[in-house]
Amino acid sequence: MKIKETPLPGLLIIEPRVHGDSRGYFFESWQEERYKKAGIFAGFVQDNESKSLRGVVRGLHYQLEPWSQAKLVRVVQGRVYDVALDLRKGSPTFGKWFGMELNDDSKKQLFIPRGFAHGFSVLSDTAIFSYKIDNAYNRDSERAININDSDLNIDWQLDAENSIVSEKDLNAPLFKNAEMNFKF
Repeated sequence: MKIKETPLPGLLIIEPRVHGDSRGYFFESWQEERYKKAGIFAGFVQDNESKSLRGVVRGLHYQLEPWSQAKLVRVVQGRVYDVALDLRKGSPTFGKWFGMELNDDSKKQLFIPRGFAHGFSVLSDTAIFSYKIDNAYNRDSERAININDSDLNIDWQLDAENSIVSEKDLNAPLFKNAEMNFKF
């Protein structure tokens, strides 16, 4: 497996080794010792999966400390544009975001450390999105940042008029008004 650093400290692109032949493919989507050797120390406690239609935008979601979550995300089927936003005060990239396509062909993964908001948009007819998290869901600490915040200027790789976004996400506060308690 190859690990590539992104411009945001701690946010990592993982390219697993995929073994393919005429029967199909095999790869390890998580192997604790191998990931630890690569510097990824996350005691994952839960696996989540979602299925979404083309044009769906989910995010930008996060949980406040002490319930923040590191995530290892990947696409099982389809294509998404995945976005992570640095919320760690004191970070040289505080308020900056990184986006990349994740798809079922490349099998690339993104490791998102605690202190980031996360979201994705669906670029294929449907997408099955899978992610491991290292802390339980806590409704009281759940927060979101508006995906259409003009100060962030995130290009979701979609026609905004045809995007499908939940009311909750559309009504989320702008970055400058969002509650966050993360330190770099």
